[in-house]
Amino acid sequence: VGKMLVDNSSKEIEKRNMRTYNRARAMNKLARLFTERIKKVNAPEQVSYDNLNRFAQEIQKVFLVTDIDIKNWFPRLSPFFIMDRRKFLAVHEKAKEALAALNDFLTKEYVKTKTLEETFQLLSELHSLEQQLSEVAAEKKSIENERVPIEKELAELEKKIAELQGEGPVDQLFLVEAEIEKLNKELKHSLRHLQKPFKKMRALSLYRGGAGLTQDERDMLELYLESPFKAFTTEAAGYPVLKQILQKLARLMNEDKLKLKSDKARKAEQDMTEILKRDSLAKIYARCAEVAARERAILNSAKMEEIKRDLSEYQEQTKRLKVMKARVEAHEAVKERAYNDVASRISSNKKAIEKNVYDSIGQKVQVL
Repeated sequence: VGKMLVDNSSKEIEKRNMRTYNRARAMNKLARLFTERIKKVNAPEQVSYDNLNRFAQEIQKVFLVTDIDIKNWFPRLSPFFIMDRRKFLAVHEKAKEALAALNDFLTKEYVKTKTLEETFQLLSELHSLEQQLSEVAAEKKSIENERVPIEKELAELEKKIAELQGEGPVDQLFLVEAEIEKLNKELKHSLRHLQKPFKKMRALSLYRGGAGLTQDERDMLELYLESPFKAFTTEAAGYPVLKQILQKLARLMNEDKLKLKSDKARKAEQDMTEILKRDSLAKIYARCAEVAARERAILNSAKMEEIKRDLSEYQEQTKRLKVMKARVEAHEAVKERAYNDVASRISSNKKAIEKNVYDSIGQKVQVL
C-alpha cells in the first residue's frame, strides 16, 4: 500500500497540475518515508520469544511515528488522494490490529514457549556447570594430595623435635634454666634498693661523665640492671667489679651527686654496707656459680652439640615445610571458593528449572 501511494503521487507529479503538484510531492515524500521505515524492520529468521518480542517492539515504534505523520499531513493533503488515503488507512489499521494480536499472543500464549526456551538454556548451562564442578573438584583433590604429605612430614618433624627436647641433656637444661630464672629473681630482690642509685649512676656516667666508672664497670653496671645472674656469673670470685661499682656509688652519694631521696639513700647505704663489709651475697654467688657451671657442662657436652645440630636442622625443615603448606592452603582456598560458587550456581539453576516446569505444566519435579 505504501508503493501504491508512491506510484499514484508520482503520476500526479508528472502531470504538472498546479492544483495538485505540491500536495502530490508531499504525498510522494510521505509515502517513501512509510515504505523506508517498514523496510528497516526485518522479520526474525528464527522464531523465538525474544526475537518475536523485539520484532513487535520495532513495528510498534514504526506505527507510532506513522500515526503522527498521518495526523500531521493527511489533513493538509485533503481533498486530494482521498481514495488512496482511505486504502492506506484501512491497511494501516489492520496492521495495527495484527500487531495487537501478536502482542496479545506473546503476552498470554507464547510466554510459555519463552519459559520452555529458558528451561532448555538452563539445562544447557547446568550441564556445563556440572562439568566445571567436576573439574574444580578434581583440582581440589589434586591440591589436597599435595597438602597431606606435607602435613604428614611436618607432624613427623614436630615429633622428632619433641623427642629431642625430651632427651636427657635438653631436659636437664630446662631444669637448669628454671633455676637460673629463680636465682635471677632472688638477685633482683637482693639488689632492689640499689636499682634507683644504679640507674642514676648510669645516667651520670653516660651524659655527664662524672661517675668515675671505667668502660668495663659501665658495661657490668648495665648487666647488673638487666640480668643480675649473668653479671654475677661473669664476675670473678668475690665479685670485685660489683664492689668497685658500689664503692664509687658510695662516694657519689656522699657528695650528693645522685640527688636521691633520704629514704632511698638510707636503704641503699644499708645494702652497700651489707655487701661490702659483711659479704651478704656470698651464698647466692656460690649458688649462681654452681648452676652456671652445670649449664656450661650441659651446653658443651658432645650429646648436646648433636642435639642442637639436629634441632637446628629439623627446625629449618619445619620452617620450609610451613611455607610450602601455606602456599598450598592458599591455592586450596581459591579452589574451595570456586567450587562453592559453581555449586551455588548449579543449585540456582536447578531451582529455576523446577519452577519453570511447574509454571508450564503445573507439575512438581526435582532436578537431581
